[in-house]
Amino acid sequence: MIQSMTGYGKSVLQLPTKKISIELKSLNSKSLDLNARMPSMYRAKELDIRKLIAKHLVRGKVDFSLFVEITGEDTSSKINKTVVKEYIKQLKEVVDGDATELLKMAIRLPDAVTTERDDIDEDEWMLISKEINEAISKIVEYREDEGATLKQDFLGRITTLRRLLQEVITMDPDRIDGVRARLEKGISDIKEKVDENRFEQELVYYIEKFDITEEKVRLENHLDYFTKSLNSEDSNGKKLGFISQEIGREINTIGSKSNYAPMQKLVVQMKDELEKIKEQLLNVL
Repeated sequence: MIQSMTGYGKSVLQLPTKKISIELKSLNSKSLDLNARMPSMYRAKELDIRKLIAKHLVRGKVDFSLFVEITGEDTSSKINKTVVKEYIKQLKEVVDGDATELLKMAIRLPDAVTTERDDIDEDEWMLISKEINEAISKIVEYREDEGATLKQDFLGRITTLRRLLQEVITMDPDRIDGVRARLEKGISDIKEKVDENRFEQELVYYIEKFDITEEKVRLENHLDYFTKSLNSEDSNGKKLGFISQEIGREINTIGSKSNYAPMQKLVVQMKDELEKIKEQLLNVL
């Protein structure tokens, strides 16, 4: 089953003194491009988080965020009272101001507030890890739902390509008759006697030159292979992209060989459908 690279997953963990929110967002990308944001105290676990996300999401531009909101009395930020008092003392020497205003200025100066870096509590981290896995499960589910929608779109467009190909196959005899008629008319307009055997040889040459039998067979096989790959367990966007390139080659060759306006109109419609498939494939994992 195909997955989209577009997805979103969120999980929230409420602890006694803090609320931890975990978010994952992803968009399409040629490879895994992971951006992780988290408080410095959890940076020691970043490599583990990256490996976990890479294992499940594989590819895409992924943003991982871990937010911490203090809900209790515990806080890692402390006012450095000694430094703040010294700042206020020095400020009084410069300006005679209100104590509250001096405090506002002092608290914004360097080292007025310090952040204590605590070691990670392993029990707490076990709970956080479960929530990270939960967020990953949600984004994978989101990707699968998007993938199911994309799959139906692909199947519909492949069906349209099959219908257009059948129309090409149906009108091909008329196209060949038209080629023969134009050549015969060209000879009759010259009003010269021609060698019938030579004429038949030239006619066969031009008909073979314009023949699209192989292209029709290969195109049908590529459409079958695309559908089979779409339904396979190992389906992926890159593989489907390669098949779509082969489909495009056969359509282009039919267009260049057709030399027949009604068939070229069908080729234009086929190219339009294929272009829409290629655009959507950019978002398939």
